[in-house]
Amino acid sequence: MSDATPVITGKVYVVGDNIDTDQIIPAQYLNLVPTIPEEYKKLGSYALIGLPEDYPAFVEEGQMGAAFPIVIAGRNFGCGSSREHAPIALGAAGVKAVVAESYARIFFRNAVATGELYPMEAQVRLVDAFQTGDEATLDIGAGTLTAADGTVYDLKPIGDVAPVVSAGGIFAYARETGMIGND
Repeated sequence: MSDATPVITGKVYVVGDNIDTDQIIPAQYLNLVPTIPEEYKKLGSYALIGLPEDYPAFVEEGQMGAAFPIVIAGRNFGCGSSREHAPIALGAAGVKAVVAESYARIFFRNAVATGELYPMEAQVRLVDAFQTGDEATLDIGAGTLTAADGTVYDLKPIGDVAPVVSAGGIFAYARETGMIGND
C-alpha cells in the first residue's frame, strides 16, 4: 500500500457558500451510471452546470472535463441531497481536490467513499484570497495550499482519510489493506 499523498498544481475554480448537490450535478443527469465509462465521462461534462449564470463555465461547451483540478469553496459545500453523483461528477471532470471552509457531512463522506477527490478543509476563508483561474499548489500530505505569489495557507489535517482517497475509495482501500477479499 502506498503512503504517498499527491501534490496537485493547477488552476483553481472558486465558488461561494452553500453550493448544493443540485448545483454540482442537477437531478436530470442522475440517470447516468458512473460505472459505465462513457456515462462517467458525460457526468464530468455536466459538473457544476447548475451554478448561477454569473459563474464562469466550469466545463467549456463540447468538452468532457474542466481545466481546474482544484475547487475552492466557502461554507457548507455539497449540502442538499445525499447523491454520490456529486463528487463523482467533479472527479470525472478532472477535479482532484476541493478545499472548502466546511462540508455537508454526506458530501464529505461520499467524496471519501468514492475516492474521487480529496475533501480538504481550510482554516481561513480562501474564497476571498483566490479568483477562478489563479494557479495554486495543493500539498495533501503537508496540508497546505500555496498561491502563485508564494502565500501558503495551512489546511486542517486530512488524517486517515488520505489513504482511502488515494486507494480509490473505501472498497479499494479495504481490498488493498486486506479488510475484504479481492474476489
